[in-house]
Amino acid sequence: MIDLHGKTILLTGASSGIGAATAAVLGEAGAAVVGHHLGPSDRTGAENALASVAADRKHFVAADFADNAGVDRLWAEAVAWRGEVDVVVLNAAKLLWGGIDDDDETWDRSWSAQLQVNVTAPARLMRHAVRFWRGRGSGGVLITLSSWNAQRGSTNPAQIAYAASKAAIKAAAQTVARGYAREGILSYVITPGIVRTRMSEEFAALQPGGEAAVTASLAMGEWVPPREIGHTVAFLASGLARHLTGATLDMNGATYVR
Repeated sequence: MIDLHGKTILLTGASSGIGAATAAVLGEAGAAVVGHHLGPSDRTGAENALASVAADRKHFVAADFADNAGVDRLWAEAVAWRGEVDVVVLNAAKLLWGGIDDDDETWDRSWSAQLQVNVTAPARLMRHAVRFWRGRGSGGVLITLSSWNAQRGSTNPAQIAYAASKAAIKAAAQTVARGYAREGILSYVITPGIVRTRMSEEFAALQPGGEAAVTASLAMGEWVPPREIGHTVAFLASGLARHLTGATLDMNGATYVR
């Protein structure tokens, strides 16, 4: 088991799916976890994910990524909790349908909302983190959850804005890796394929043949378990693979191989 005792980790989107599974893994590994959630309605999910973690190793902060002031407040509260943030895991994201054949209002809403939540907000947190780590002079770790859609585009044209947003935040994370490696700031990207989350299940239900057809298309014949992503995040957070900084880690069971 990876040992993360002594590390304070800010995890965005900790209330469900990949985020909740990752929060549990980080807590089990000994980290002190700042679990970000959208608001009161989904705080319970983050609390449940960290239910087995001691009270002094968990802290919950609500922030709506549609509001940049909320992003700034999240960072300030995360740092204030223990005076340090050693690792930032950018997981929170939004998926909205809006394709070329949709009406202008749907198209515009899809692009504006997803660029804000999936790119502008996490990039703002990146900036806060890099400035903080440079200021303290001891480096830090940034882990960004992108998507295989950023690598190959989406199979569904209605996800055009989502795919573009995930490619944008991937490029931002890689730029941080290249720009600050000499200062001990490590930046990794994870690009999951079909993960067993509610969002993926809803997507599969809309496809011809439903979930069975989606599963049959996968090389391993199974979806990625969220905890596998959590374990990968924990490994990267440990600092044991410093020279992997800048890498994009595909987690899709060999369905898409570059």
